[in-house]
Amino acid sequence: MFPQFLTRLDAVWQFLLAVAEAFALIGGLAHVVLRQRNARAAGFWAVIIIFVPVLGALFYCIFGINRVRRSGKKYRGGGWKTEVNRAVPPNPWEKHPDLPELRRLATTLSRISRYEFALGNRITVLRSGDEAMPAMIEVIRGARRTLALSSYIFEAKGIGEKFVDELTAAQKRGVQVRVMVDGAGTRYSWPTITSVLRARGVTVAKFMPARFIVRLLSMNLRNHRKILVADGTIGFTGGMNIRPGNMLKDNPSSPVRDMHFQVEGPVVRQLQRAFAEDWAFCTGEVLHGEDWYPEVQPAGGTAAIGIPDGPDEDIEVMPKTIFAAINAARREIRVLTPYFLPDEQIQWALNLAALRGVDVKIILPRHNNIPPVRWASRTIYPALLDRGVRIFENGGVFDHTKFMTVDGLWSLIGSTNWDPRSLRLNFEFNLACFDESLAEELNADFQRQMNESTEIFSGELVAASLGERVRDGIARLFMPFL
Repeated sequence: MFPQFLTRLDAVWQFLLAVAEAFALIGGLAHVVLRQRNARAAGFWAVIIIFVPVLGALFYCIFGINRVRRSGKKYRGGGWKTEVNRAVPPNPWEKHPDLPELRRLATTLSRISRYEFALGNRITVLRSGDEAMPAMIEVIRGARRTLALSSYIFEAKGIGEKFVDELTAAQKRGVQVRVMVDGAGTRYSWPTITSVLRARGVTVAKFMPARFIVRLLSMNLRNHRKILVADGTIGFTGGMNIRPGNMLKDNPSSPVRDMHFQVEGPVVRQLQRAFAEDWAFCTGEVLHGEDWYPEVQPAGGTAAIGIPDGPDEDIEVMPKTIFAAINAARREIRVLTPYFLPDEQIQWALNLAALRGVDVKIILPRHNNIPPVRWASRTIYPALLDRGVRIFENGGVFDHTKFMTVDGLWSLIGSTNWDPRSLRLNFEFNLACFDESLAEELNADFQRQMNESTEIFSGELVAASLGERVRDGIARLFMPFL
């Protein structure tokens, strides 16, 4: 009797498993066919779902589905302009009437970004944490009404302790302080910055907190923006996290060279809006009023526009921005980025720019803090090198800096890396700047780095050992997750 019961139970389990496999296969493939916009990604996920029953669909559910896009408009309230700007922007190139390509680029950016061009800004380049962190702390110390701080990683130790002290002091003197840190980013140190700030009475929130089931289903989506705005009038943005490794003068165990930017002028309102949108998404609180959005006076000669990007209504805005900028180039393109895994469209845009005579140079770190990223990148090099793109690797301290310049006149600065995570999955914020002096300053930094770097040639890649080429090829298979 008992063996017959076990036989029937086994048959029931086999039936239930078959039903689960069928639902997972049909449901997963249906979602891929109807929702995946990228053909290569759709093919990749279809193969995984078909050949890895149940687990493949579960893997797709965790890593392949964007769950934020539908809720994007929900946290863009408060009367902000959210529609695409169709107006022709003010011409930032009145003194350069012979540059129709860059004038068209300005129009393109004004139409793909939700924000508008702002004239009269000043952008100050801050090299390494030794320059950026003290400047940010000084601005926090001087705040009188509001403070908004967003960071992917914010460690409570080292330089982070000084930030905690000044944020606490600001809260005590009556400043409205709001701090937001990505849920995944909080796991880089212990105790977490959120617990430290809460204990000090500072208002803080996690972006997509690590509640197990919810976080499991959204773990591939991260807020990578770095924004600080004080009193709505002075801001900072770029790619720098708040970590001891950025303080190079302290000789940290894991040094990181990086660049950040102090922003003054009307475009600061766009930094504030980007923060406020994320804050409303996290907490439901809408930041509004003169304390958060005062009138901002012109401070310099830079025309700038904020470029928000993320897996919601802003999806793939950054790839479009980069693509448009490459196509606008007439003389030169300079790219400095820690991670280089661009999609095929951007690769071909770089190739075509080089083929039409544009001087395209890219600097990447030789010693990456995520080695598989460099291995996968090396499989991309040959197609670029063969068409005239020049690639250099810097063997010094790991460089987390990211910027792009075109023709010594246009610059892109902010948090976006040239990899699938930044270009499609992360929430990012960048500034597109039309300013000859800023581009020249960044190009001078690029040249100094290039002088310290080693140029990569196709022969070196061909001569690599079989083991290295197999390693690089395997790493490339995981490009969507790097």
